[in-house]
Amino acid sequence: MFTTRPELRGTFGMVASTHWIATAVAMGVLERGGNAFDAAVAAGFTLQVVEPHLNGPGGECPILLHDAGRRQTLVLCGQGVSPAAATIGRFAELGLSHVPGTGLLPAVVPGAFDAWMLLLRDHGSLRLADVLEPAIRYAETGVPVVPPLARTIASAADLFRGEWRSSADLWLPNGAPPDGRSLLTNTALAETYRRLLAEAGSASWTREGQIEAARRVWYTGFVAEAIDRYCRTAEVMDSTGRRHPALLTGDDLVAWHATYEAPVSLDYGDYVVCKTGPWGQGPVFLQQLALLKHFDIAGLDPVGADFVHIVTECAKLAFADREAYYGDPPGREVPLPALLAEDYNAARARLVNSRASRELRPGTVAGAAPPRLPTLPDVPVSSAPIGIGEPTMGRVSKRAGDTVHLDVVDRDGNMVSATPSGGWLHSSPAIPGLGFCLSTRGQMFWLDPGHPAALLPRRRPRTTLSPTMALRDEKPVLAFGTPGGDQQDQWSLTYFLRLAHHGMDLQAAIDAPAFHTAHFPSSFDPRVAEPGRIYLEGRFRPEVIDDLRRRGHDVVVVDDWSLGRLSAVARRQADDGAIILEAAANPRGMQGYAAGR
Repeated sequence: MFTTRPELRGTFGMVASTHWIATAVAMGVLERGGNAFDAAVAAGFTLQVVEPHLNGPGGECPILLHDAGRRQTLVLCGQGVSPAAATIGRFAELGLSHVPGTGLLPAVVPGAFDAWMLLLRDHGSLRLADVLEPAIRYAETGVPVVPPLARTIASAADLFRGEWRSSADLWLPNGAPPDGRSLLTNTALAETYRRLLAEAGSASWTREGQIEAARRVWYTGFVAEAIDRYCRTAEVMDSTGRRHPALLTGDDLVAWHATYEAPVSLDYGDYVVCKTGPWGQGPVFLQQLALLKHFDIAGLDPVGADFVHIVTECAKLAFADREAYYGDPPGREVPLPALLAEDYNAARARLVNSRASRELRPGTVAGAAPPRLPTLPDVPVSSAPIGIGEPTMGRVSKRAGDTVHLDVVDRDGNMVSATPSGGWLHSSPAIPGLGFCLSTRGQMFWLDPGHPAALLPRRRPRTTLSPTMALRDEKPVLAFGTPGGDQQDQWSLTYFLRLAHHGMDLQAAIDAPAFHTAHFPSSFDPRVAEPGRIYLEGRFRPEVIDDLRRRGHDVVVVDDWSLGRLSAVARRQADDGAIILEAAANPRGMQGYAAGR
């Protein structure tokens, strides 16, 4: 199969990410003797500077990691929680039926910083200054303004000038949006990091002591104080068309820290596939695999109508269970063992036939409450606005936020897959003096007390962020992921199937035509569902598109190279016993690159 780029192969180290500068930074860390964890942290902070419309220091980051020395595969949860004051009753008092997608009301505790700090402290080898230096340098000297960044700032310029003055000061140099030929600086962020390093250095001489001091500075020191001061005094315009104050306080930051968890996993062929828990949508990837075990995927054309139809119908069933069961509720376990059980999925798979379903059909599992389906807004698909959330590429507004992704593997077998997001420059006002804004991930809560993802104080919103890692014989062999909200665990799944069943290499599977369904409720305001609708890149053969329409699918054909921003790294043993490292990145958007040797 023709590929846009070669699959990279080597033995030293491999990096892939959604931006070439972050990839180069991570590779530079490996070359200087850092391990995969050091490289991932440096790349993560760099992505906040080079793609501030897609993620930021005030955002969140789930991480999957394998520490070869400890023989551990872990989830590191960098998803911050809702404020203590965030209750359904409080939103009712404000006359709101949903959490807005922008402003300060949906702000949650910024989680990415602590996740990166734990990764560096517990698994890295370099000092804090070493991994922050590239981000500081790019913030001070400027980064190239890629066209999506320029468009995002331009589309929000009037809001910045009229309402969010702190954002205007930060993102409108000389009072105007930057053009695509300029460099964009963020000296306020550079100063924040330099002050953080100075205070951490004064607090301790040791590597671990300085990292711990930086965590304290961020969540109890001057950073937390600036966030608390702004949130207690500001009332800002949001997507409701009204000005509201924040619910987040400094006490919320003090009470939270990133955590380690065991991954949720599923055996699939000779792979063990690892995902986050059901506070994210990660297990829906595993549910799709559990359903697809009952079909001959290897015998299907990976760009044919049968493949698209079966994968889409299984996605509808798995995502219906996401809507009915997933969340971070207190005192109630999500019934994942039952949802991943062989008998359950064998019965569910029998619901797939030759016709496209137009129903949202969650299953019922023993010992769990009956599925509760959401009440969706009465918004025609053709007129539905796109909220400030991770978009479906190919049908988004210029103001939609998105996500970034990075993967790293080193010669010792350490591997990282991370999907940072949130803190988008256009989703909430910049915190004065800090150089970044807050995550609005709280928009993913439902204001229905019976919903599994209902808003509760100090709970994780059900995020769509979903890195993936696959093991074989208890060793990591593959790490991959993509931005894209609800589509992450569709594009990633199709990618994995083409690797596992159809002999494609990492790059060929990325380059192959992509598709997804929007059949189920969106995780983002206005929560629109599009029953029976699938989006296909225009590179699918006309006879495939016609066949899918005959089966009852509502097919929308989008641009040839418009769905997903996948990247991946891999580690495999060659026939002669040598360990080969591999990497690939996405040509879509012309920003993602892989590097390695």
